[in-house]
This record gives sequence, C-alpha cells and structure tokens, in this order.
Amino acid sequence: MNIYVGNLSYQLTENELAELFSEFGEVESAKIVMDRETGRSKGFGFIEMTNEEQGDAAINELDGKEVNGRNLKVNKARPREERPRYNNNRRPRY
Repeated sequence: MNIYVGNLSYQLTENELAELFSEFGEVESAKIVMDRETGRSKGFGFIEMTNEEQGDAAINELDGKEVNGRNLKVNKARPREERPRYNNNRRPRY
C-alpha cells in the first residue's frame, strides 16, 4: 500500500518517517520528496507498507497527529499523473 504523508517538518528524516509508521506494521520504503535545486525537503513524502490493513491503521492513527510541531496529513496515495514535459526545442511563448 502506498501512503501519502504531507505537512512534514523540513527537519524530519526518511528514517524517522519510517520509524513512525513501523509502529503499525512492516514498512517497505520511506521517501521524502526533495527540491532539486535546494536539496531541501518539500514537506511531503510517501510510505510503502506491505500490508493493506496495517496501512489503513497507520492512516487512521497518524492523520492529524502532531509530529515535530506539524499536524500530519496522511492518506492513500493516488496514482501519479503523467504531466507533459516542457520541450526544450521550442521557444516559450510570451
């Protein structure tokens, strides 16, 4: 089960995020999305859990919970949308 976690503290690490969810079951992976230019957290990430029931329990318990001074937003992740990429061969319109 893929879980979206928003409103993360910018200081939270992927290990700390995984540890938070591991209370509810086995965590396959924890990923915090980083800004490419600054290398700083964008304040959201994703957790992959092996068991659907454990994932649902984590969502129910952690949504709205305060962690490092921020109230987490936790829900099932939606499938990633394909977005058109900017074509570098075309000049932008002004």
